[in-house]
Amino acid sequence: MDPKLLDLLVCPLTKKTLRHDVEANELVSEAAGLAYPIRGGVPILLPSEARSLRDDDGDAERAS
Repeated sequence: MDPKLLDLLVCPLTKKTLRHDVEANELVSEAAGLAYPIRGGVPILLPSEARSLRDDDGDAERAS
């Protein structure tokens, strides 16, 4: 992902910055607890397409 583009993009829900997770190919919004996919080099910033970073109890999932 182009770093200049990443500087311009924000979470559509919180308007906070996004972190690029290269390994998962996602843009992560820590504030919203969502990870937005990147498909074909295009970030899909739709909340309906995002993966939740929280488990069923509302706690943040931890990377193993």
